[in-house]
Amino acid sequence: MSARPEVRSRSRARLRLSVAGLAATAALAALVQPVQATGTPTPPHKDLRQQLNDLVRTAGGPPGVIVTLRQGDRTKVYRAGVADTRTGRPPGATDHMRIASVAKAYSGAVALRLVDRHKLDLDDTIGERLPSLPVAWHQVTLRQLLNHTSGLPDFSRAPSFLAILQADPRHHFDSRRLLDFVADKDLLFPPGSRYEYSNSDNIAIALMAEAATGRPYERLLDRLLYQPLDLRQTSLPQGYRLPEPYLHGYDVTPPAPPEDISELIGASGVWASGGIVSTPKDLNTFIRAWAGGRDFLSKKTRQQQRTFIPGAASEPAGPGVNAGGLAIFRYTTRCGTVYGHTGNFPGYTQFAAGTADGKRSLTFSITTQTSKTVKPELLAKVRAVQEDFVCALLRN
Repeated sequence: MSARPEVRSRSRARLRLSVAGLAATAALAALVQPVQATGTPTPPHKDLRQQLNDLVRTAGGPPGVIVTLRQGDRTKVYRAGVADTRTGRPPGATDHMRIASVAKAYSGAVALRLVDRHKLDLDDTIGERLPSLPVAWHQVTLRQLLNHTSGLPDFSRAPSFLAILQADPRHHFDSRRLLDFVADKDLLFPPGSRYEYSNSDNIAIALMAEAATGRPYERLLDRLLYQPLDLRQTSLPQGYRLPEPYLHGYDVTPPAPPEDISELIGASGVWASGGIVSTPKDLNTFIRAWAGGRDFLSKKTRQQQRTFIPGAASEPAGPGVNAGGLAIFRYTTRCGTVYGHTGNFPGYTQFAAGTADGKRSLTFSITTQTSKTVKPELLAKVRAVQEDFVCALLRN
């Protein structure tokens, strides 16, 4: 019993880092220049498993990492470190985890499948679908929300939002009112004039989907994604608990030992922009369909999805040179191109991608947070290893 106050105190002491990290999950990316892999690339011949072992041995690196490669019907799982430092259990492909901003691909998938069903149109505006939102935002289109050119101010950077989270990390927000935190703000720039990655965009996308169908976003996820793709271990929780078993996420700040922050922060404050919980197995299935799965989107909608903005990067940047489409990013590596999304959340960093034909896919999950503002040196190393795994995925 005496250990509990100490753990609680240490968590509070590090909460500032975690809250800052939550904002960095997607909101702190400003104007993005073309992104290329940085640091010294890992030699292509180096064993992939050894590269993962090197990551978990890096100062400040993740206690655990798991990668799934799927080529046709064959799946390979690579792992290093542990899923739980307390038990020493290794990471597993059916461990639950926070997928962070990869959840934006799910809200994008809901929207584009509704476009295919003529329930939404890419040129629909906030004013048409969500007239109660600020008039200054009314000309923003669904397309601009999907490719982060909307100019919507980011609710997760609002001082009032961060103050609530600082006082109570598990505070239960009304997810459908998250945009209220910036409702008194004008657009940051004219819609469509530039790229800026924002959590607010995907909240608005989910609300537009609800307005168009009269159904809750969670039900749309189930009907349009979970059921068709048989995603049985994917959910959008409101609370802070994770289903068992789960991949534990850590704050790693040497010389202190890794601190488990898997359930430190509730999910209601990120919702459609980053709240989904899934497993490496389910995430791999989803990203294969989203990147290029046959019949998942119509040919016309797929072409719109793949209209890319050069240099527009996900947060954190993925391997190679990044470009942004409609809730999907293109990663051009030295071995070829894949399509997907990245994400980071206190305790987790994610990368998921697939090929344009939907036949090959990968997920890359580590159990600590890294971004261009949180452990950038670690991110450089992670991106180099991710590129080698992309090369392995594309290799015949």
